[in-house]
Amino acid sequence: MSEAMLSKVRKLLAQAEDPACTPAESAAFMAKATELIARYGVDRALLAAADPTRDPVGDRVVEVVAPYARDKAGLLAAVADPLRCRCVRRRQGSGFAMHLFGFASDLERAELLFTSLLVQAAHGLAGAVVPDGEHPAAYRRTWLAGFAQVVAERLRAAEAGAVAEAGAVAEAGAPSMALVLADRSDRVQRRLAEVYPRLRTAPRRRLAGGGYGSGADAGRRADLGGTGLGGPGVGRGITG
Repeated sequence: MSEAMLSKVRKLLAQAEDPACTPAESAAFMAKATELIARYGVDRALLAAADPTRDPVGDRVVEVVAPYARDKAGLLAAVADPLRCRCVRRRQGSGFAMHLFGFASDLERAELLFTSLLVQAAHGLAGAVVPDGEHPAAYRRTWLAGFAQVVAERLRAAEAGAVAEAGAVAEAGAPSMALVLADRSDRVQRRLAEVYPRLRTAPRRRLAGGGYGSGADAGRRADLGGTGLGGPGVGRGITG
């Protein structure tokens, strides 16, 4: 991601996280940061259509550690999928190694956003009051599920908006955005299949707890700008 784009996103994130910021102002900063991230993804896809060396298909492993490792892994998957990445969850000790596949620019976006959202989720959980009679761990897991679900919906909407905008301003003879993205998805899927030819889908998880609504509300308020790429221990944002 260009330094100019990173600078804009960091400023928006800092403004959204300012305690003096009103909810309306925070929402405006969030919307702009999300728009920039989505627009960057579309721009990179179009550039790579003309010169594939600009944005190669690749993969990376993100370690997600306890506590709530499975829930953090779910958040990463919720971020990766709308950004056109695929991920495979592998058990690693008490946590998981999430193997992500995608184009370089999309992998960068996914890890950047995941790192930021982990911190925001930790702040949200710290301020969430577990109702009397609720098991704290069960409540927090459903809170995280609600948070991840809404974040995924918002990212899909932002990506769709960026794609539509690119299509509306495309010059005559330019490659179809739909075809460009379909080709990219096929190439990512082929790369994943080369590494995991016998991949199986995990059974759907069932959660018990009353935190989903509160987590979903936090997901609507979350800033989707990101602060930078995470290094080792990226999954440590949420504690028990």
